[in-house]
Amino acid sequence: MKRREFIAALGGAASWPLAARAQQAMPVVGFLAPPVSEGYQAQVVAFRQGLNDAGFVDGRDVAIQFRWARGQFDRLPELAAELVRLPVRVILAFAPAAAAAAKAATQTIPVVFVVGNDPVKTGLITSFNRPGGNVTGVAFFANTLGAKRAGLLNELLPTATAMTMIANPNNPASAVEVDDARAAAQALGRSIHVLNAGSESEIEAAFATYAKERAGALMIAADSFFNSRRELFVSLSRRHAVPVIAQWREFAEAGILMTYGASVADAARQAAAAEGLQPAL
Repeated sequence: MKRREFIAALGGAASWPLAARAQQAMPVVGFLAPPVSEGYQAQVVAFRQGLNDAGFVDGRDVAIQFRWARGQFDRLPELAAELVRLPVRVILAFAPAAAAAAKAATQTIPVVFVVGNDPVKTGLITSFNRPGGNVTGVAFFANTLGAKRAGLLNELLPTATAMTMIANPNNPASAVEVDDARAAAQALGRSIHVLNAGSESEIEAAFATYAKERAGALMIAADSFFNSRRELFVSLSRRHAVPVIAQWREFAEAGILMTYGASVADAARQAAAAEGLQPAL
C-alpha cells in the first residue's frame, strides 16, 4: 500500500470510533411494560414530562427505547434482555412482572420500577430505607387498598351478600390481590366471586357472566393491561349497568363509577425523578 493510501486508511480508522462514540453519547432509557402502547400514552407523556422537568428532553438529551409485551407477560424476560444488550443506561419497568424481569436480566444497570404492590413483599427490594442492589422506584400500594375498596362497595350496596372481582390470570401479582380481596370481603361478611380475564374478549365474557349472576358490585384488579383497556371497562360497565370500582384515578377520569387509589401517570412522572434514574443519565 502506498504511503498516501495508508495515511488515508489510518485516518478513516481513527475517525470511525470517534463517530461511533458521538452516536452513542446520548444516554438511552429502556421503557419496559406489559400492555400495548396504545392504551399507555398517558404514562408515556407523564414520564417524558418528568424527564423534561429534570432537564432531559427525549431526542435531544436522552433517547427512549420502548418494549411492550402486548399483554404477554411471558415475553417480559426476553424484552428485558433486549434492553440490556443494547445497552441502555437505565430501565424503567412498569408493573411488578416487568420489574422482576428487568431485575433478573441485569445486576449492574439501574432498574427503576413503577408498581402498585409492596416491592419488599414481592422481593424487588430488601427494604424501603435500604433497597439494596440496582433496583429502586415508585410504589403506590394499589393492591393493599383492597379492604378500603371493599368497604366502599359495602356502602354502595349494603344489602348485597357477595362481591365480584375481575383479575388477570396472566399477571403474577394478581394472586396476592385476589387473596387480599377475599380477606376483605370475609371481614365484611361477604363472599367474593373471581372472574379471570387476560384479553379483551375475556373481559367482555367476564362482564357477560357478571350480568347473568349479578353477584354484588364489581371490583377491577390492579393490572397494567386492564389500565390500558379502561375505555373498554367503562363501555361494558355502562352497557350492563354495573357499579364498578377500580384502583387508579385514570379509570374515574375515563368514566368508571368509583376509584380509590393513586394516579399511574403521576407515578410515571415521579419515576423520572427517582434516585436511580437521573444519576444514570
